[in-house]
Amino acid sequence: MKYLITGLGNIGKEYEHTRHNIGFDILDAIAKQEGLDFDDVRYGAITEYKYKGRIFILLKPNTYVNLSGRAVNYWMKKEKIPAERLLIVLDDLALSFGTLRLRAKGSDAGHNGLKNINQVLGHNNYARLRFGIGNDFPRGRQIEHVLGRWSSDEAAQLPERIEMAGEIIKAFGTIGLAQTMSQYNNK
Repeated sequence: MKYLITGLGNIGKEYEHTRHNIGFDILDAIAKQEGLDFDDVRYGAITEYKYKGRIFILLKPNTYVNLSGRAVNYWMKKEKIPAERLLIVLDDLALSFGTLRLRAKGSDAGHNGLKNINQVLGHNNYARLRFGIGNDFPRGRQIEHVLGRWSSDEAAQLPERIEMAGEIIKAFGTIGLAQTMSQYNNK
């Protein structure tokens, strides 16, 4: 059974390790833990690994966050992965730093990456793992916050939260969405 795990982020050095690129960073951590390298392919960078009889295809789109739908749609079709085995990993301003929230479906909540994925797929019936980046920024500075680097306090806590996100991704593919949500959403 194959799963498509798509981490959202922007390509380019200026975006590396910013709040908006947490999806990339989580997939990079999984790849490092599994000893995998990403290959540059159509619409992104991809790697795959086997875990408990499942194949996890990790995708980092190169289309920039706002056009992620093109990459997601292409790889779902190419790998014949249904929407119920798609997981989008992204940043979320509405959640406090480090909060991890798995949802079965839902609105884009103002996230342009999800908005584009919804438009391209024609629905919002796919799982998403939201990583809280907090909203502690002055009025009118949202873009700077989202595209900014982590504070030193956040950076110190980041490895543990990224590791937890990796556990959630593996659980999504092995014990299922409902059980994973009840097990992890309050941690």
